[in-house]
Amino acid sequence: MQTQIREVWADNLDAELDILRELVDRYPYVSMVNSIDDTEFPGVVARPIGNFKNSSDYHYQTLRCNVDLLKIIQLGITIADADGNMPEYPTWQFNFKFSLNDDMYAPDSIDLLTKSGINFKRLEANGIDIEEFGEKLVTSGFVLFDHVHWISFHSGYDFGYLLKVLTSLPLPSNENDFFDLLRIWFPCIFDIKYVMKINRLLKGGLQDIADELQVIISMFHYISRSDFH
Repeated sequence: MQTQIREVWADNLDAELDILRELVDRYPYVSMVNSIDDTEFPGVVARPIGNFKNSSDYHYQTLRCNVDLLKIIQLGITIADADGNMPEYPTWQFNFKFSLNDDMYAPDSIDLLTKSGINFKRLEANGIDIEEFGEKLVTSGFVLFDHVHWISFHSGYDFGYLLKVLTSLPLPSNENDFFDLLRIWFPCIFDIKYVMKINRLLKGGLQDIADELQVIISMFHYISRSDFH
């Protein structure tokens, strides 16, 4: 099943955010589980050096340095209510200004994204200004409220980039401070990757889980993504 996608660019950002503001109270479940495969980021371009307390600290520092260096390309969200009902057009894909000439990226990841259909020329010409988006997201009704439920899959980088967009600041140097900040902006998050730990029989990626539970994934494979950088 393929969902209808509302493409958002610089010239229709205000109109689409107005629609989302009207819908968020009725459909307060926001999914960033936007791709079946974990191949959507334009890559990791840096690794931290130094001493780390443990593997979790190393992984966070890797996330932090890459989020600080790189830019978001796309953000895809799908909204629903608690029973899974969705509006007629439930999916929005936000396309951000990005330049292959000026912005940092990993070439192999950009190749993958180009093959998946991303038009980098249009992103450079008509992409959304990230600072403008961050300012408008603050007042959208989608952040800072605990009745809005964000659903994701293995989403550390996703939320890292969203925090960068919302605050216009580098990520906290400490992982605990990162989670404190995350709880302020996104009080209610369900990460399916961690929910899976409750049931040890469920393993693998999102498609593996869907197959095991005999659930049809109603989303857009390789179209709407949390394509961060």
